Amino acid sequence: MNRQQQKLKTRRAIIDATFGLLDEQHSFSSMSLREVARAAGIAPTSFYRHFKDIDELGLTLVDEAGLTLRQLMRQARVRIASGGGVISTSIDTFMEFISANSNVFRLLLREHTGTSNAFRAAVIREIQHFTEELTDYTVATTELNKELANMQAEAMVKLVFSTGAEALDLDKKQRALLAKRLKIQLRFISNGAIEYAKSTA
Repeated sequence: MNRQQQKLKTRRAIIDATFGLLDEQHSFSSMSLREVARAAGIAPTSFYRHFKDIDELGLTLVDEAGLTLRQLMRQARVRIASGGGVISTSIDTFMEFISANSNVFRLLLREHTGTSNAFRAAVIREIQHFTEELTDYTVATTELNKELANMQAEAMVKLVFSTGAEALDLDKKQRALLAKRLKIQLRFISNGAIEYAKSTA
């Protein structure tokens, strides 16, 4: 393994170790650089070869979390194209993501309302990317114009994220009931948007 590959491997180890440290009691803002270095199996001084400071690591985690979620929802759209219902497939995929990546989702939730302006801006940016992709998908698959599609997407994304926060600490049965309720609420929004578009045509 050459030097560049080793550097990338160590950087990846730092990111993965930090995600591993996140849980319901432990937020990113409460972590120390020493704690992260210990979990990654490196000396604290080596950390600075990969990140300028702990905040830069945090912003990288937010970017990764947002990208992971967006990639997953793109996969959901592939499943939809092969015959699944849009809302049902998307929410099933989202709940699978929360179940398998609870620490990743916790990071997005906490930093969205955290004390760091940079982190809050980064999470808002990720949510905007998510909303834009849903807007584009809605315009391509329905008769809604871009403005209405964007308002619908914004309402849906806000509802999904707040429901995701509730889902984090539920057991499998409770989470399934919450998902069922969320699907109905999203259909309210979708049907309401269609009816609103008709009434203003």
